[in-house]
Amino acid sequence: MAEVMTLRDHLEELRKRILFIVVFIVITMIAAFVFRDTILDFLLEPGFSQLDEKPIATEVLETVSVTFKVTLMVAFAVSTPVLLYQLIMFASPGLTVRERVYLFLFLPMVIIAFTTGMAFAYYVLFPPAFNFLFNFGSENINAEIRISSYINVLISLMFWMGVIFQIPLVLFGLARLGVVTPRLLGRFRRFAILLAFVAAAIITPTFDPVNQTLVAVPIIVLYELGILLARVGQLLRKRSQNDTEKKGFFRKLVSRLRFWKR
Repeated sequence: MAEVMTLRDHLEELRKRILFIVVFIVITMIAAFVFRDTILDFLLEPGFSQLDEKPIATEVLETVSVTFKVTLMVAFAVSTPVLLYQLIMFASPGLTVRERVYLFLFLPMVIIAFTTGMAFAYYVLFPPAFNFLFNFGSENINAEIRISSYINVLISLMFWMGVIFQIPLVLFGLARLGVVTPRLLGRFRRFAILLAFVAAAIITPTFDPVNQTLVAVPIIVLYELGILLARVGQLLRKRSQNDTEKKGFFRKLVSRLRFWKR
C-alpha cells in the first residue's frame, strides 16, 4: 500500500525540486558563460557567414548585456526539459497510470517539436530574411547591424517558430480531451490559412512576401498534420470511453450476481 504524504511532505519535496532546478540553471549559466564565444559565433553564423561585416556595439555596456542575455537564455533553454520533468514528477503521485504514460510520452515530443521549430528558423528562415534586410536600400545606405538588435530578432524568431511547431501536439491534445473534432478543424481550414499568413506577417522581421510565405507554409502544413493527429486523438478518446463503459457494465453485472446469490 502506498504511503500517504502529508502537506509537510509535499512542501518538502517541492522545496527540494525547486532547489535542484535553481542549482541546475546556475550551473548551466556558468557553463554557457564559459563557452560564450562559441555560442555567439553560432548565433552570428546564419547572418554574417556570407558577409565580411561584423556586428557593432554602440553603447559601452551593450556587448556585456548581450553576452549575459544570451547566457541566460541558453541556460533556460537547456534547463527547460529538466524543469518540466521535475514538475511532472512532483505531480505524478496525484495522476493515474494512464495520465503518467501520456505525460512521459508527450514531454519528449514537445521538446523535439520546439527544437525543430528553432532549427527551422535558424537554418531556413533567418538567413534569407537577414540578407533581405541587410541589402535593402544598400544603394543609398551603408548598413551596420547592432549586435543587440541582431540577437533580439534571431532569438525572437527562433522562439516563436518553436511555439508554432507545437500546433499538431496542441490539436491532438484538444481532440483527445474532446474540445475539438477533426471535422471542426477541417471546417476551420480557410480561417487557419488566413491566420497563418497574418501570423507570418507578425513574426517575420521582413515585409517581403517570399519570407512571409516561408513562415506561412509550414504553419499550414503543421495545421494539416494537427488534423491528422486530431483523428488519432479522437480514436483514442472513443476507445477510452468504450473501455470505461465495458468496465461499468461488468461492475453492474457482478453486483447483480452477488445480489441474486444473497
